[in-house]
Order: sequence, then structure tokens, then C-alpha cells
Amino acid sequence: MGFFEKIKNGLAKTRDQLITRVEWAVSGKPIDENAFDEIEEAVILADAGFETSQLLVASLKAKWKRGQIKTSDDIKQSMKEEIEKMLTPIETPMNIGGTKPFVILALGVNGVGKTTTIAKMASIFQSSGKTILFGACDTFRAAAIEQLEVWAKRLHIDTVKHADGSDPAAVAYDAVKAAKARNIDILILDTAGRLHTKANLMEEMKKIKRVVAKELDGAPHEVLLVVDATNGQNAIAQAKAFHDALQLTGIIITKLDGTAKGGFILPIAHLLNIPVRYIGVGEKVDDLIPFSAKDFAEAIL
Repeated sequence: MGFFEKIKNGLAKTRDQLITRVEWAVSGKPIDENAFDEIEEAVILADAGFETSQLLVASLKAKWKRGQIKTSDDIKQSMKEEIEKMLTPIETPMNIGGTKPFVILALGVNGVGKTTTIAKMASIFQSSGKTILFGACDTFRAAAIEQLEVWAKRLHIDTVKHADGSDPAAVAYDAVKAAKARNIDILILDTAGRLHTKANLMEEMKKIKRVVAKELDGAPHEVLLVVDATNGQNAIAQAKAFHDALQLTGIIITKLDGTAKGGFILPIAHLLNIPVRYIGVGEKVDDLIPFSAKDFAEAIL
């Protein structure tokens, strides 16, 4: 199955809800101001947020007033175009380039699928011939280290770890030193995922970032936040909190296949302007795929 088919399948719940409501607003009726109010409500219910939904519908209304929208098909086509336009600035693939080791700091609250996503990302890198090392910096939960090691064994990747309860920054330091000594291409650091509202967690992440930067100039090269699509607007709040504290370079969205809230990606573009590197549309290793604004806009409608 190709990338587009996977995105299309993954967005089925969001698309079904959105299209049903849009068609109900315009089918068999003249397109008027009321229709646009109903379309705005449909977009808000897909979890695009009030401000972003208003912006999207204002663009549609402007086209209608210019005579460019006359039918329900015109509405859908224009929505695709406007969504793609909104998302294109955040379609920025990771540039691993010639930096070695390339250090990725992976963040995310518990339950978003962060460790599994790290493994899927590692598999993508391995398929292009890169060598990978994991750093088990989530020393807060014993199960987190074990989960990372299970994936590491499956993918034949080594893991740098310390005892439970150790200083996560010390693990990160040792992992960077090991990656340099072994001439590793990519080091991925898995971090703790307590609630983003906890100030001590943010301070812990900042310390990891400082220690890594001190040991390797320019590192971490990517600060990636993993968010769960089923959390909708709460995922936006998480992204904002992490971005304010740690200056994210990218976001990975998981579980798009399990939600009707796929519209929450629009405020990531409109309000936060943080690149979306990958989206997760299933549980298999190859169900993490590069984000494409065009494919997403096409698949959501």
C-alpha cells in the first residue's frame, strides 16, 4: 500500500465526519452565509480549533463572493486547496545531512506511543543504511527502559542505559560519547513523559539538552515531540508547552487512524508553525510515514 492510501485509510474517521457535515450544509440548498456557518462548525468539530476554522472558512467565503464557489464540489475542492496551502509551510522533512552522530531528542507525555514511534523512525533510518544507537533517558519508569530494549533487540540496535532512577542527563551524556566512539550515524534519546504541566519535567529535559550540546556542538540536532491525534486540542496545548520550554524542531503525530479529530493538525500549522516530520497511521513498523501537505489535504476530504 502506498503512502497516500495509508494516509487516506488513517484519516477515514475524520473524513467521514467532516464530509457528512459539509454535505449536509450544502447539498440540495443554495450556498449562502448560513452554509458557511455550518461548514465552520464542521471544521471545529474535526478539532481544528475556533481561530483556525474561522480563517479557513473566511478564505472559502471570499472565493464564494468572487463567484469561484457555486456547488458542493467547488466547496470541497476549495477546502482541499486552502488546507494544503495552510499545511505546506510545515511540510519539512528532516535533514540528517553530514552531521555525525545526528542526535534526536524525543519528547512526549506518557501514552502517546513515543517509544514505539522511536523504533519506527529507527527502522526508516536503517532502511537507508544508517547505523542507530538508542539512549534510554527515561529512567523514571523501569518499564520504559525495558520497552525500548525490546524494540532495540528486534531491530538489532544497541542501547545505552543506566539503573532505574539515574540522572537522565548522565545517560544522555554517555550515549553521546558512545555514539561518537562507535562512529554511529544517528543517536535517538528516549526521554521521560510525565505531564507537560510539570515544571520539573521541563527542567529535566532542558538539562538533557544542555548536557548534549556541551558534549557535541550543535546537538541535539532535532528536538521532536510525539503527540497523540486522539488528544485533539490537548495535543496543541502539549506542543505549545514543550515548544515554549525547549524550542521544538518538529512534531510526529501518532494514532491518526484512531480519531475523528485529525483537523487538529491545522492549528499546528496556523498557530505554532512547527514542522510535522511524520504521521502515524497504524501499528505496523512501516505505518509511520513522511508528512505530505498535499496528500493530507486530499485524504481528509
